[in-house]
Amino acid sequence: MLALFDIESWLDKGGLSLASLIIFAETGLLAGFFLPGDSLLFIAGFLSSKPEGLPHLPPIWITMTVLIAAAFIGNQVGYWIGRKFGPSVFDRPDSRFFSQRNVVRTHEFFDRHGTKALVLARFVPIVRTFVPVLAGVGKMDRRTFVIANAIGAVLWAGCVTLLGYYLGQVEFIKNNIELAAIGIVAVSLIPVGIEFVRHRREAHNSPAA
Repeated sequence: MLALFDIESWLDKGGLSLASLIIFAETGLLAGFFLPGDSLLFIAGFLSSKPEGLPHLPPIWITMTVLIAAAFIGNQVGYWIGRKFGPSVFDRPDSRFFSQRNVVRTHEFFDRHGTKALVLARFVPIVRTFVPVLAGVGKMDRRTFVIANAIGAVLWAGCVTLLGYYLGQVEFIKNNIELAAIGIVAVSLIPVGIEFVRHRREAHNSPAA
């Protein structure tokens, strides 16, 4: 089995098709919350810069376009699932690929940020998988969702991929791409940590209140 952060091997075997499938699954299917979207986008951009001795992906504009499309379509599918199957989507018991804690976290995130959550959630692992489904369950206006989805897809998939393309040409990053990928994951988890600390503080203070 390929190592969790050995995304170069993933893309060497599956290329841009596999990358777009992973991004689609993470943003559109509830079971895809564990997939490494941020680091995959970063390394996909890096491989588009044609680094010597490593797998190559198509030119950056093609890679970006495909990954943005995958992120957009994924969220549209998640929204459709939410509208089609309603609250029952979130009534499932906990399992290896589903946790009610993730649902609660997403509800809190969505309630706090409203429509902006569709854009902001792109940068928060796990939450970005559940937010479009929750928007569908809540019957959010389709046009509003499509616009926010498009903006989020461009900002997330486009910018992170482009970041990998340009930073991948820096000698230190080029020679330590695995560490850079882990760093991207670590940075993407910061919002999760902040939300966790905030939730713990609120839970601790609520009895006193």
